[in-house]
Amino acid sequence: MRKYNIQPLSRTLEYDLRLRIDRKTKPVGALGRLEEIALQIGLIQQTIEPRLINPTILVFAADHGIAKEGVSAYPQEVTWQMVNNFLQGGAAINVFCRQHNISLSVVDAGVNFDFPKDTPGLIRNKTGKSTENFVKAPAMTVKQTQSCIDTSANIVSTLHESGCNIIGFGEMGIGNTSSASVLMSVITGLPLKACIGRGTGLDDAGLNHKHEILSKAIQRHGKPNTILKTLCAYGGFEIAQMVGSILQAASDRMIIMIDGFIATVAYLVAHAIEPSVKDYCIFCHQSGERGHAVLLDHIKVKPLLNLDMRLGEATGVAMAFPIIQSAVNVLNEMASFESAQVSGKI
Repeated sequence: MRKYNIQPLSRTLEYDLRLRIDRKTKPVGALGRLEEIALQIGLIQQTIEPRLINPTILVFAADHGIAKEGVSAYPQEVTWQMVNNFLQGGAAINVFCRQHNISLSVVDAGVNFDFPKDTPGLIRNKTGKSTENFVKAPAMTVKQTQSCIDTSANIVSTLHESGCNIIGFGEMGIGNTSSASVLMSVITGLPLKACIGRGTGLDDAGLNHKHEILSKAIQRHGKPNTILKTLCAYGGFEIAQMVGSILQAASDRMIIMIDGFIATVAYLVAHAIEPSVKDYCIFCHQSGERGHAVLLDHIKVKPLLNLDMRLGEATGVAMAFPIIQSAVNVLNEMASFESAQVSGKI
């Protein structure tokens, strides 16, 4: 696996940025989270006049062998069918990206389907046609996991070289809440029951079955002694590719927008590899998936939005982006007390 040069944010501009924010025509702190975001982005870009250029969302899609155990309310073929929906512009993420002028690409990380060649909007990065059923075997080999991380990093590097400096990640994959729940439990040490939710809409019986199946998987594989082996045991191709993308985006000093439950678990893995990635991440939305609130509390972050969505596919990123843009606009366009000739605090 490649090495990533991810540096903690330099604080040398913090005084100048805070002064610039505090001297806007408002009481100090009156714009709340917007001021925090403006400060973070200024530090990431090391400027008091940051810009958001070519905002882009990548939706990673893949299938999971664990779906064979009946842990989802939907059949596996929904993965490729929804990818087609993304490519045809009919999904929620398409609607929101069009509304907010965000570029969108779908990455075939490992869908059990052969999409036509030269499909517009599709990035081919297939590691396989599904992970293994991790109740019976590790989900991925070490070689597959390393390939996911490295090849997805190349995708992000290409976007960065084209001028993009802010990127968000989403996912699609029947069974991926199961993978994410087990990764969360094993990495954090939190009880599995606290990490499991209804996914695509399981009833109580389905939720109990999901817990039983995932408990068997943990009994089989336990807690591997490295984060890479943990990802191999329980991960998904799309989760592993989000890990590589997060690491590369932070290495390229891009602003990283993290979506819901599965994307936050990918962040959890990336953070275990390189803790400094946290400085570059904005957590966009708290998913309605039960484990997400627990995970956000565990990693001590507060998302920008809580709209009770549990769709994934980066919908939380797309909805939060205008707020992030507003924070930057405040920093660059709002008058200061001096420029507006308004008296400051006595």
